[in-house]
Amino acid sequence: MPTCVRALVALGDLDPRAAASRLRSAGLDLGFTRIGFAPADTPVHAGVYLDWLEEGYHGEMAWMARPDAVRRRLDPGEALTGCRTVVVATLSYSPDDSCQSVAQPGETDHGQPIIARYARGGDYHDWFEERLDALALEVRELDPDADVLRYVDYGPVLERDHAQRAGLGWIGKNTMLISPELGTWLLLGELLTTLEVEPDSPFVPDRCGTCRRCIDACPTDAILDGRIIDSRRCISYLTIELRGSIPIELRPAIGNRVFGCDICQDVCPWNSEPEPGDPTALVPGEPAGFPAMRQWAEELLEMDGDSYRDTYRGTPLARPGRDAMLRNLCIGLGNSGQEDAIPVLNRCLSDGSELVREHAAWALGRL
Repeated sequence: MPTCVRALVALGDLDPRAAASRLRSAGLDLGFTRIGFAPADTPVHAGVYLDWLEEGYHGEMAWMARPDAVRRRLDPGEALTGCRTVVVATLSYSPDDSCQSVAQPGETDHGQPIIARYARGGDYHDWFEERLDALALEVRELDPDADVLRYVDYGPVLERDHAQRAGLGWIGKNTMLISPELGTWLLLGELLTTLEVEPDSPFVPDRCGTCRRCIDACPTDAILDGRIIDSRRCISYLTIELRGSIPIELRPAIGNRVFGCDICQDVCPWNSEPEPGDPTALVPGEPAGFPAMRQWAEELLEMDGDSYRDTYRGTPLARPGRDAMLRNLCIGLGNSGQEDAIPVLNRCLSDGSELVREHAAWALGRL
């Protein structure tokens, strides 16, 4: 049947409940782990978000406090005129036993770097965008006049808030979305649409209870009571988003985590036996593996900014850039306790980047 005919049939036959059933089925067929639907209302935690910005917990991520972006986070209709529904899609990248991190907070694992699990392969945005575009086509088959706007964690959307309202889990004490079946190893993407879809029941229970494992395990004390993250102390922020110098008092606590951090997820009881993930979005990118920190620093010293971008294009590691990654490696080497790191750190002292030189000097002093 031609697409236009299918669309007319859909318009005549499908009510909001049927639309939800059809889109959920299509999303699962596309490879998403879960699909949920939330009304395009003001997020429940809008006040918490505004207070978080007021306290400056976003650090140097000025784009989060930009007035137009704030308006869109508080009202999906500001992002898409006439928005009625937020379609939330999750992808589980739950690791199998062979992928579990053996390093505990503060351990250096003999000079090997620790990379956040989501960043150990290709850029998941490509996978997500392709499949969300396919799901958007399903929306337009239901209503050819429907407007659809796609986001994958880079747009002004309070995605975890919408995910909770869509029944996909609750927001844990580490501010991650927690699914009782899937744990926290979840990537999120959204479709904002003018199509009316029956919303799912929100996930109401708070199943964290009295557990404080994530709060107590965070080596930089970035997780505050009240489900608040102080990004300025978070290892993920410090090693990825921060472009300048990492505060000296926090450097020892970073250990050998040179890109991101999974500590609060590693200790979460809900991640002890999650349903198996299907991390097809995280297939190995280029480069597929990570050398020891000393070797990695030597390789980066031979690169300039352009060659770094060429090497790591298509992977999450492209984001911080060459100088910030060398900064992170200097901290890891300084925390390693290994004297064989001294020669490469001495080379870093002569690097053209003041950022690299500063952190190399700190690392040498620590060794």
